[in-house]
Amino acid sequence: KIPKEVLAESIKEVLNYSLKVKKRKFTETVELQISLKNYDPQRDKRFSGSIKLKHVPRPNMKICILGDQQHIDQANANKMTSMDVEALKKLNKEKKLVKKLARSYDAFLASDSVIRQIPRILGPGLNKANKFPTMVTHNESLVQKVQDVKATIKFQMKKVLVLNVAVGNVGMSSDDLALNITTAVNFLVSLLKKNWQNVKALNIKSTM
Repeated sequence: KIPKEVLAESIKEVLNYSLKVKKRKFTETVELQISLKNYDPQRDKRFSGSIKLKHVPRPNMKICILGDQQHIDQANANKMTSMDVEALKKLNKEKKLVKKLARSYDAFLASDSVIRQIPRILGPGLNKANKFPTMVTHNESLVQKVQDVKATIKFQMKKVLVLNVAVGNVGMSSDDLALNITTAVNFLVSLLKKNWQNVKALNIKSTM
């Protein structure tokens, strides 16, 4: 549905502006902005869905492992940030401290034995911040799971008719960006009640 030439030209403009016209000292994220139409957030069913992109949009995402001893050891061996159950208990379910924890990281992973305890230990804080941990088991590679979380984007319909989601960064090639954007858009369209008829506009931009 998106003409390839239009997408290629848009990506070229974003990369040119970010890398040549106004170069920043950090790698900017490329964000996809989708405006919806013929959609009533009050009446229509709200949707949410996640999809794993081929190329990691935000490699510098800060992830914290809430782990049992085995996962803590693995996290330490791979220089990943982690917290054990005792460290979580020290927050005493204090809203401010849990909020601060949620703000400190982009996402959380939790061992299967720990994830069940999180509502009891931390209260609803991570859930409210839309950062409830993704479960990781001992049958999975922790390193790979972290990569999967970094590559996964989530669409969630709230009260506004505009959705923003990170689909790449300006350090990526045009082809890789195009693939991520196309994957993200097609997945979102599949979630919409009237598919493309619900899409008013698509924009891509580079952002901090």
